[in-house]
Amino acid sequence: MSLSTLRTSSADDPGSSTPALSELTTLRVGGPVDDYVEAETEAELIDAVRAADDADRPLLVIGGGSNLLVADEGFAGVVVRDVRQGLDADLEDSCGTDGACGGASLRLPAGQDWDAFVAEAVANEWVGVEALSGIPGTVGAAPVQNIGAYGQEVSGVVASVVTWDRATGSRRTFPLSGLGFGYRTSLLKRTMRVDGGDGAPWYPTPRYVVLEVNLQMRLGNLSAPIGYGELARRLGVEVGERAPSAAVREAVLELRGGKGMLLDGVGGAATPDHDRWSAGSFFTNPVLPAEAADELPDDAPRFPVRSATPESTVRPSLGVVDPTLVKTSAAWLIERAGFTKGFGLAGEHSPARLSTRHTLALTNRGGATAADLVALARAVRDGVRDTFGIDLEPEPVLVGTAL
Repeated sequence: MSLSTLRTSSADDPGSSTPALSELTTLRVGGPVDDYVEAETEAELIDAVRAADDADRPLLVIGGGSNLLVADEGFAGVVVRDVRQGLDADLEDSCGTDGACGGASLRLPAGQDWDAFVAEAVANEWVGVEALSGIPGTVGAAPVQNIGAYGQEVSGVVASVVTWDRATGSRRTFPLSGLGFGYRTSLLKRTMRVDGGDGAPWYPTPRYVVLEVNLQMRLGNLSAPIGYGELARRLGVEVGERAPSAAVREAVLELRGGKGMLLDGVGGAATPDHDRWSAGSFFTNPVLPAEAADELPDDAPRFPVRSATPESTVRPSLGVVDPTLVKTSAAWLIERAGFTKGFGLAGEHSPARLSTRHTLALTNRGGATAADLVALARAVRDGVRDTFGIDLEPEPVLVGTAL
């Protein structure tokens, strides 16, 4: 099937309404695209991907656009947006000795809005994603990046991921054991590079395009064990203890809102709130060998690095701690390198600035370009490297530009 047989719009068609990437991303920057497709069914998604690949055209598959920084020149290829919503649930109603009752097997299309799903999970007492409340984006992006927050990662509930393999032109299902989850990474993400390893440039979309995500979740009104000190303190529990899932979601939304880490319109914020015009955390927290972490200042944050999956499958548990690794705070490094909240290269009138609430977010103050944001990111990265000898890694996918 060719792109012309799908519902598309083109920048070359004066009668079309092709959106620019600035309209499709939470950073609100990025230039025009050649062709834009909205896929409302799995078949349409596969057909659009296959048509682009058969024509040897660059391909960018997007969901919520919350993890993208696209160049001002735009994207000279095909942008495919998965707009599918919904879920199928299969519930098993039985209780175990640990107080958890049964399980929920869930099947979700990749285009499903992530936070809308989390809200439904908490309302239905499906346990394991409550601390991931407020994260923008879609279900399909969640396992690619192994999204995580406040001590919880999506890898703790993933059962399998159904993908379209662009190399073989066929569907491929990855069980949990085959997804290679790690801190903000997965096998899926690792196939997204300029040289895909098999002669194909699987970039900026990975070799494996997520079609469907299957989750296995416990039933109950108590959360998974709380794995993050800040959240535990807000809830009045100890790390490793559990709390009502609804209370965890409420606390997480409050914490994220206080840091500007929610989208406009989520959590009752005024619109527009330029602290929320971001891609969330722009840099990942560095994971260091334990001996390298020992060289950090005494007051530098140090967090345990846990396995991406729970220690036990028969009871709610956290991951196993790796004693050879330590995770530190990118926000702390940025601040100690001299970059304060609200920092901009040209002062308070800079179009791109660090959030006034959290130094880990790079924000568009209303008139920024992609070039403005890249320049700010480079300055922050170089400053941390000069001060601490640590290279910060960007979390968003950079399309048409680089740090």
